[in-house]
Amino acid sequence: MSDIRVVIADDQALVRGSFRVLIDTTPGFACVGEASTGAQAVEVARRERPDVLLMDVRMPEMDGVEATRVICQGADALETKVIMLTTFDLDEYVIGGFRAGASGFLLKEVMPDDLIGGIRAVVAGDRLMAPGPMGRLIDAYIALPERPLTPLPQITGREREVLVLVARGLSNDQISSTLGVSMSTVKTHINRLLTKIDGRDRSHLVIAAYEAGL
Repeated sequence: MSDIRVVIADDQALVRGSFRVLIDTTPGFACVGEASTGAQAVEVARRERPDVLLMDVRMPEMDGVEATRVICQGADALETKVIMLTTFDLDEYVIGGFRAGASGFLLKEVMPDDLIGGIRAVVAGDRLMAPGPMGRLIDAYIALPERPLTPLPQITGREREVLVLVARGLSNDQISSTLGVSMSTVKTHINRLLTKIDGRDRSHLVIAAYEAGL
C-alpha cells in the first residue's frame, strides 16, 4: 500500500515541525508539504493533492475554515480530507469548519497515537473524531440559536437508525454491534445516506441529523 500523504498547515513553525517529525517517522505516512497561511494551504493542496491536510483554524491571509471551503467545495474540489486543528475545545470556527467540508476535528495537544489514528480514520471514512471532542461539538451545536428544522430526504427506518447512531459518534463497528447487522450492511446504509443528502463524509451526516432535529 502507498503511504498516506499529509500536508500540514499552521502559522507556527514549531507546531508544523513537531507534526512533520511525527508524520515522517511513522511507517506508512509521508509529509508532502507545509503551509503557514490559509492561502498557502490551498496552493499546496492543489499542487500535491494529499490524502489528508491538517488545517489550523486560525491563520493569516485566509483562515482555516475558508481554506477548507475552497479545497472541499465547488467545481475544483479535491478528494483531500481536512482535519481541523484548534487550541480551544469549543472554538467558534469548528461548526463552520464542518460545514465547509472538514472531515475531522482535533485539539492541537492531541496525543501522537490519537493523531495518527485520526488520520487513518478519516482516510477510511470511518470516524468523525474522538468521542470527547464529538460530545463538545454537539453541545456547542445545540447551544446555537434555534433555526427552522431542515427536513431530511426520504430515508428508510433503518437508515434513520444508522443516521442517529452516526450523529452520536459511534463507529461502524459499534453501529454494527448495536443494530445486530454486518459491517457491510452498515457501510451500505451510510453510503446511501450520503447519496441522499449529497454529503461528502460522516461530518455531513452529523450536521444533517441535527438540522433535522434527530
